[in-house]
Parts: sequence; C-alpha cells; structure tokens
Amino acid sequence: MTGPPGAGKTLLARALPSILPSMRFDEALDVTRVYSVADQLPPDSPLIRTRPFRAPHHTISNAGLVGGGNWPRPGEISLAHRGVLFLDELPEFGRQVLEVMRQPLEDKIVTISRARGSLSFPANFMLVASMNPCPCGYFGDTKRECTCTPATVTRYQKRISGPLLDRIDIHVEVPRVDFEKLSSDRAGEPSAAVRERVEGARERQHGRFDGTPLACNADMGPGEIGLYASPDETGKALIRQAMKQIGLSARGYHRVLKLARTIADLAGEDQIATTHLAEALQFRPRRWA
Repeated sequence: MTGPPGAGKTLLARALPSILPSMRFDEALDVTRVYSVADQLPPDSPLIRTRPFRAPHHTISNAGLVGGGNWPRPGEISLAHRGVLFLDELPEFGRQVLEVMRQPLEDKIVTISRARGSLSFPANFMLVASMNPCPCGYFGDTKRECTCTPATVTRYQKRISGPLLDRIDIHVEVPRVDFEKLSSDRAGEPSAAVRERVEGARERQHGRFDGTPLACNADMGPGEIGLYASPDETGKALIRQAMKQIGLSARGYHRVLKLARTIADLAGEDQIATTHLAEALQFRPRRWA
C-alpha cells in the first residue's frame, strides 16, 4: 500500500486478520509448533487458534527476520506462518533485510545452515507492506505539495528492488481520506460480512485441491495454474497485450492468473472471466512491472 501519511495504511493492515478465514486444525498445529520451538507459546494457550500478525520494526536484523543464532531459532517470517507479516514504512528497512525475503516468498520455507547442521522452518505467510511515495510523504498528493526533488523521489522508491516488488501480487494506492468520508454517519461493511465471503472462497479452494498438498490458490505452481486457472481465448489475448504494454514477467504472469482465480472464487464463479483478469492486472505495479 502506497499513500501519504495518515491515509489509513497501517489501520487497513491491522484490520486484515479480522477478515481472514479461521485456521484449520492442521494449520493451528503448524503455527503452535513454530511458537513452541521459538519459546513464544502463550502459557494459557496450548494451541494457537488465531492467525498470527507480526509487525517488526524497520531496525530488525537479518537474523531477526529470517531466524538465526548459534542454534537457529525461527524469525519473524516463520512466526508469521499461516498469518500476516506487516512491514510498515517498507523503504526504511535495510535493503539486505528485504532481499532475504525473496526466497521464502517463493518457497514458503526458510533453511538456516550452521557448522553443526541446518534447520528448516515453515514460512508460508502473507506479506503486507506500506510506504510513503517519497521522504516527505506527499508526492502526488492533491492537498499538500511535495518538497522532494525528482531525484530524491526516485532514489527513495528504488530502495525496494524490482524482484521483490514483482513478488507482491497486489499494489494499492491509498489516497488521502476526505472530510466528508471521515465525518459521514454511513457505516461500512462489517468485517464479519467480508470474512463470510472469504470463508466461502476458501471452501471452494479446499474442494478444488482436495487430495492434494495445496491449501489455497497461492500455493499453486505452474502445473496447477494450467489446470485450475487457465483463461479462455479472450483472456489470453488480454494478458498477451498486458505483457507487451507493462512488461509483465513470467512470474507476474502466473501471479496474475492466481489472483484472477481468487477474484473469481470470491465472486462465486467457476470460470475465470475477462473482468477477473482485468482486475488482477490493475493490481500490478506500474513503475517496476
């Protein structure tokens, strides 16, 4: 999420767990094992039943994020297993710290090697990040003028590498919230209603992947994408055009199809429509596609 200060990026991220589907028993066991190894299991809760939400500070080290120590212990990405890892002010994190996440984002596991041996920890987490568009925070804002030079804006935005951005499925601009919306008495959609739709979509995915090691659309590889998320001829033409116009990578191509499959599941549709693909393409980054 990119937007000016105070637009609600952090609030949106912290509200995300309230709409995620409840953990199944096997998922709860996975999370409990990680927290037990890390010696962070709550004394009053022998089984963790809620999805983790981890929000480390940007001063965190490589070992704190991925795990480490003389005898390796799980880091934040493993403590966020089956849950959310929220990185606020993403460009403020060290570049090397961010780059070590690239492999776990793909493999959903992290292996830490030491002289006495190596250990592998699960790291199947949902990465959520927020950032300002520039150091002053108001580049592109409609109300306040940005005081940063173009070179400063470019340098700030390029703290996030293209390969890492390419691994993020949804890029959202969060604009300033107007007074009329803030002061309106109109109630928004409750999280319980959104969670019900998400639960329905997840149940469709469980039925689709029954008998396989996959749990949701995000776990699909190229083979499964060809089986369950293949577009029709009109959809293929749309993606072909997108690959030419925004330079969509092979990884981006597969991620668009997985996202379109999820959008179709949320809509209760068995077949991916062109509208689902178009919506998924809208979430791709424009600067580093």
